Amino acid sequence: MADLEKAILIVFDQSGTVHSELKQKATEYCEKIKDEQAICSICIERICFSNLYQVQFWCLQTLHEVVKVRYSSMSPDERYLIRKSVFSIACFGAIDDNNVVRVLEGPAFIKNKLAQVLVTLIYFEYPSIWSSVFVDFLSQLSKGAMVIDMFCRVLNALDDEVINVDYPRTPEELSVATRIKDAMRQQCVPQIVRAWYDIVSMYRNSDEELCTTVLDAMRRFIAWIDIGLIVNDAFIPLLFDLVLVDGLCEQLRGATAGCLTAVVSKRMEPQSKLSLLQSLQIRRVFGLVAKDSDSELVSKVAALLSGYAVEALECFKNLNSEDAKGVSMELLNEVLPSVFYVMQHCELESTFSIVQFLLGYVATMKTLSQLRETQLHHLGQILEVIRTEIRYDPMYRDNLDTLDKIGKEEEDRMVEFRKDLFVLLCNVGRVAPDVCQIFIRNSLAASVASSSDWNVEEVEAALSLFYAFGESMNGEAMKTSSGLLGELVPMLLSTRFPCHSNRLVALVYLETVTRYMKFVQENSQYIHMVLAAFLDERGIHHPNVNVSRRASYLFMKAVRLLKLKLVPFIENILQSLQDRVAGFTSMDYTSKDLSASEDGSHIFEAIGVLIGMEDVAPAKQSDYLSSLLTPLCQQVEALLMNAKVLTPEEAPQKIANIQQIIVAINSLSKGFSERLVTTSRPAIGLMFKQTLDVLLQVLVVFPNIEPLRSKVTSFIHRMVETLGASVFPFLPKALEQLLVDSQPKELVGLLVLLNQLICKFNTLFSDILDEVFPAIAGRILNIIPIDAFPSGPGTNTEENRELQEVQRTLYTFLHVITTHDLSSVFLSPKSRSYLQPIMQLLLFTSCKHKDILVRKVCVQIFIRLIKDWCAMPNGEEKVLGFQSFIIETFATNCCLYSLLDNSFEFRDANTLVLFGEIVLAQKVMYEKFGNDFLVHFVSKGFPAAHCPQDLAEKYCQQLQGSDIKALKSFYQSLIENLRRQQNGNLPVR
Repeated sequence: MADLEKAILIVFDQSGTVHSELKQKATEYCEKIKDEQAICSICIERICFSNLYQVQFWCLQTLHEVVKVRYSSMSPDERYLIRKSVFSIACFGAIDDNNVVRVLEGPAFIKNKLAQVLVTLIYFEYPSIWSSVFVDFLSQLSKGAMVIDMFCRVLNALDDEVINVDYPRTPEELSVATRIKDAMRQQCVPQIVRAWYDIVSMYRNSDEELCTTVLDAMRRFIAWIDIGLIVNDAFIPLLFDLVLVDGLCEQLRGATAGCLTAVVSKRMEPQSKLSLLQSLQIRRVFGLVAKDSDSELVSKVAALLSGYAVEALECFKNLNSEDAKGVSMELLNEVLPSVFYVMQHCELESTFSIVQFLLGYVATMKTLSQLRETQLHHLGQILEVIRTEIRYDPMYRDNLDTLDKIGKEEEDRMVEFRKDLFVLLCNVGRVAPDVCQIFIRNSLAASVASSSDWNVEEVEAALSLFYAFGESMNGEAMKTSSGLLGELVPMLLSTRFPCHSNRLVALVYLETVTRYMKFVQENSQYIHMVLAAFLDERGIHHPNVNVSRRASYLFMKAVRLLKLKLVPFIENILQSLQDRVAGFTSMDYTSKDLSASEDGSHIFEAIGVLIGMEDVAPAKQSDYLSSLLTPLCQQVEALLMNAKVLTPEEAPQKIANIQQIIVAINSLSKGFSERLVTTSRPAIGLMFKQTLDVLLQVLVVFPNIEPLRSKVTSFIHRMVETLGASVFPFLPKALEQLLVDSQPKELVGLLVLLNQLICKFNTLFSDILDEVFPAIAGRILNIIPIDAFPSGPGTNTEENRELQEVQRTLYTFLHVITTHDLSSVFLSPKSRSYLQPIMQLLLFTSCKHKDILVRKVCVQIFIRLIKDWCAMPNGEEKVLGFQSFIIETFATNCCLYSLLDNSFEFRDANTLVLFGEIVLAQKVMYEKFGNDFLVHFVSKGFPAAHCPQDLAEKYCQQLQGSDIKALKSFYQSLIENLRRQQNGNLPVR
């Protein structure tokens, strides 16, 4: 046994001095011992005679595992030995005439493990084999505090391991729990309850910790025992006496409050519950919540009061008689002030459940025909609770202002926490709109009138409430100048808070102004105030860069909404933004400025929307645009001229500078429509063309800088929409340059650009596409495989993922070409050599690609090519060999063999769409090729798939008919039939 003890000590060693190899050997030795037949006897002996806690714990843990796993295979004698020994240890029993097992004097983790072993025995043996376990234990409680403590640990373990339904249980475990509870109710629950009462009465003044332990165990059992055993003239006075006496420790009083909460929450009929709630006279504990708000007792009493309120509300909802409803509401009205108080003044673990209760309370108030003064007052109190709960803790003020890691976590937590509270606010607004509006007005007015010592958190909360209140307002209410908004919006717009420099206050202020922008849209007299709020130090000129950026974005949204009404203010707006715009035209770009790309982007977009309106005079418009574009283009040209002499240290900064300028110009152009720049004011179009010409030089000077290529490509996209067909002269050079040394990711961007051009211009783009297609096809076919990408370990690399994205975008490109009447591009002399590899790629993909939607696109391409290149039966063949390729290869492989594979899953919605395209392809082939297709498909394809002759004939009839749905249904059943015969083993040929 000495070896076992040594091994256990090595296994549990935490000093770090034991070599890992020795620890591994010790672990293996201990595991080997567990397999011995006499392991239970070994463990019991070591528990009784060893004084080492590690050894006792290992033996109890092993005993627990063995009983749990091997119980059914144990002999009756072995079970009796374990039962007798473990119970004796738990009751401070003697090993022999001279020695007592001292496990109960050990640490808590040993006693808890002992309790777990006992509960495992109870799981298997109570009440059929070991019916007296609880009665026997009760008879041992007279031995004193240690045995009482052990009994409570057993009850707690029984709840944790077997009874408590908060943990997931198997049906077998639920059945065992029911068996144990039923037996205990019949046999021993009254005695256990009597023991609880006697112990608490006896030890309340001498061993408060033991009483706390007993009450914690009792709380767990109240949910399923006869409530009359607790709710009576003996126990309830004792519980209230314990919770109300000042001299007792907080833990004991808190445990008592926990028992009362369990009593209140006990499931029963509504009328019985109402009588129970009345009998408790809960007002007795109201005064306790005014104590130390951070104490454990207050937290437990708060849970009691909120639980009581929940049950009173449920009684009101579930009882039908007016008298009963009246009593329920009286109880609710009595307890609610205390619930509101604890939410506003105490640290609570149950805030979420109380908010859910308040949501239920407000919903119930909505069902009443008329609210009484008390109920209206309570709704007002709920609003006060919301204001308290949504306030940030001042201890995080600096973290939130600088938005460090702690500040970010706290902000994220609060955003999530506030969601239900803001829903509650809106619900109160719907039930009692007058109460809610007065509250919002008073909150905002107090924050506006506040002196500099009014704290940041209170101002932020008031603004957040006003912001959230807008969620409940419809469009019409938002527009009216009378009523609440007519008072509050001007008040908001004219206010500069003393704490406006704080990031949180500034952000919520701007978000709130933006939320009520429809009010300003209908009440133009406030436009100058809105502009001031966005353009001064409250917004775009705020010292905090995060606020400034957000203000730029929100200003852009406001400009888009108000744009026509802003024409008279354009000069002032541009003047106010001059310093921000100058940041982009300055050659001296610092690293700090580079972080402000979002800021610049949105400012330029807002300016573009303002000056891009037809309501702006042509001369003014040209002046505005020229004053913006000219310095930006000059800066780019200067950078390009000096590109060759840039040092390695300067290059990144200058490249970033060009990026920023392209982003700014791109954003600026969003405000100009194609009609304006090409038809009504071509001078504007000329300026954008000149700008495009300058920016295309970036691709020549910096051909391998991916971020610059990406930004220029994005600008070309924008110019396609802005300049229309007048962009054509710039495209050959642009596309040629974008192809130079293009990497897979850049090829994807180029294909997306070409897709846009084709979709916008259709056949007008054919000449340019004829020129560029061969180079693109050659480049892509050179880097992607004709068949499948490699799979398996080590193949999911970044390079492979990029190539797969190129392949997917290529299929979209080919699809766009064919569906926009441009399939002749494939047949041009320069592109003809790529036709065969493209067809092979499409064929393989339509049959085998793992992405069903990609397969569908390829089938659609084939359908379109058949329609474009194949005349009606017996007509002249437009593309030599294409018809035979379709009939002999595509038809059989894609439309038959690929479907026989079991991976083609008809229950999948996308697969059914692909199947529909495959059936349509057969219909089109029959229309174009007639019997040439049908004879080959039926005489060559079907026999290889072992298709019965009668089904082949039926297929011919369905194909020749006009009902495509009937054909699809028949062909699906045919394929499923063939699959059952062939087991999906036909290869694609």
